[in-house]
Amino acid sequence: MPKILVVDDEPVIVKGITFNLRHEGYQVETGSDGEQAVEMARDGRFDLIILDLMMPKIDGLQACMRIREFSNVPIIMLTARSEDTDKLLGFEYGADDYVTKPFNILELKARVRALLRRSGATGEGGRGILTAGHIRLDVKKRCAWKGQQQVDLTAKEFDLMELLMRNPGQVYSRENLLNVVWGYEYVGDYRTVDVHVRRLREKLELDPASPQLIRTKWGVGYYLFPQSEAPEEGKA
Repeated sequence: MPKILVVDDEPVIVKGITFNLRHEGYQVETGSDGEQAVEMARDGRFDLIILDLMMPKIDGLQACMRIREFSNVPIIMLTARSEDTDKLLGFEYGADDYVTKPFNILELKARVRALLRRSGATGEGGRGILTAGHIRLDVKKRCAWKGQQQVDLTAKEFDLMELLMRNPGQVYSRENLLNVVWGYEYVGDYRTVDVHVRRLREKLELDPASPQLIRTKWGVGYYLFPQSEAPEEGKA
C-alpha cells in the first residue's frame, strides 16, 4: 500500500488530510516543519510527499529542493498563495503538483491518485471504478450510472457520492461533510448537505422515497449502506 508523508505546521490541516488518506487505505506519516520533512524523506521510503509552502525552520520550497538532491518521490505543494509565479517557482524547485488553500479534500485525493498512478505506486486507494448495488462511479471520467443508465451529477453531488462510496458504513455528520466536500474552512448552512443528499437519492436510488443505499443515521448524519449487510426493512 502506498506510503505518504504529510508535512504542515497547522495541526487541523494535517489531521484532516491524514484522516481522509487513511480512509483511502494509504499509510500516512506526518511532520510539522521543513527540516523534519527533509529528515523523514531521507530516512523513510515514501511513495508521495505533501508539503506546505509556509513552514517553520525552512519553507516548503527549500525542503522540496533539498529532497530533490536525493529523491525523485512525487511532491505536492500546499499553499495559501494562488499567483502563477509562485506555482512556477514551486515547479522549478522540484514540485510535481500544486494545491491552493482552502482546498477540496477530494481534489487533493484525486491529485494524489494521479501522481501515484504516474509513478507506478498505485494501490487500492487508486481505484478508478466504485460500485455499490446498482450504482457505479467512474472516478477518472467523473461519470455516474444507475444500472445501465448514465446519470448527470453536479460536481458537489459527485464528490459527496464518491466520499460515501469509498467509505461504506462510515457515518458522516453534516459538519463533517461540509468540511470534507465543501472545504475545511467552509462556513455554510447544514441544509446544503440535506439538499444534496436528497438530489442524490432522487437521481440514483431505485425508490427515492425508501432509499436503500444512501442512508440516514438519525441524529447523526449520512452513510452508504454496506453491501455486505442485509437490508433492514423500513430503515432509510
